[in-house]
Amino acid sequence: MNQKDDRKEVLEFNKLQKKLRRNVGNAIKDYNMIEEGDVVMACISGGKDSFAMLDILLNLKKAAPINFDVVAVNLDQKQPGFPEHILPEYFESLDIPYYIVDKDTYSVVREKVPEGKTTCGLCSRLRRGTLYSFAEKIGATKLALGHHMDDIVETMFLNMFHGSRLKAMPPKLRSDDGRNVVIRPLTYCREKDLIKYAEHKQFPIIPCNLCGSQENLQRQNIKAMLVEWDKKTPGRVDSIFKSLQNVSPSQLADTNLFDFENLPIDRDAARDEYQFSEATVSSTNIDESLFIDVTNI
Repeated sequence: MNQKDDRKEVLEFNKLQKKLRRNVGNAIKDYNMIEEGDVVMACISGGKDSFAMLDILLNLKKAAPINFDVVAVNLDQKQPGFPEHILPEYFESLDIPYYIVDKDTYSVVREKVPEGKTTCGLCSRLRRGTLYSFAEKIGATKLALGHHMDDIVETMFLNMFHGSRLKAMPPKLRSDDGRNVVIRPLTYCREKDLIKYAEHKQFPIIPCNLCGSQENLQRQNIKAMLVEWDKKTPGRVDSIFKSLQNVSPSQLADTNLFDFENLPIDRDAARDEYQFSEATVSSTNIDESLFIDVTNI
């Protein structure tokens, strides 16, 4: 690669880095994800997304107008073949506070879930419960997860196609018991940008290929569908995500969100919109007999 190509690559990466940092900053601002004095527990799985999230949060921390701390946490679920040394070495190279939480959820899932059945539901609940408890233990006020825009849109379609629910992943979520708040700083980031970012930064990515469950297969099908859509109509995934920010309950069909049963007619409120003033009518050559006198209806 010659000097010109090197310079072009640097410029493209700088542009990408600014874009991702801007997207993360905007998401944090829009949803008030991080506040003064927060201790943010960045949950790091070893995948490209959580690595990118940690990297961007650490950089934003230096320039943010508020003070907050970032603590890296990895949950070692004891899957066979998991390289336990990689994440501690990486965290130490960054010189940041970190914890490795040992919890053998893998054996529990294998014991409880019959062969051939999806393991994701139980695995997620065990993982989430462990991280919630650990966040309280270390005094973390926010749990940061590495889900991005594509994850959110995919989850919406997964729930629609396989759960008959119009539901996705919120950018910010309070746990059911009210004891923890989860944030997703990469909400406005596209996966294709995160892939490029991870390649340039050369994160020590740990492949996640240990379960091969049904949900992952379903998610891959939906991911392929969205990739095809985005290829034919660039920006479609962004548009779908924006629709989640622009919801009209009265235009859906959930009787719990909108009172369809009681919709009284109130014509007085809109009367002025349909009346024509005499001045308007007299200034035209239109036969006045063509108009209905709404005042006599």
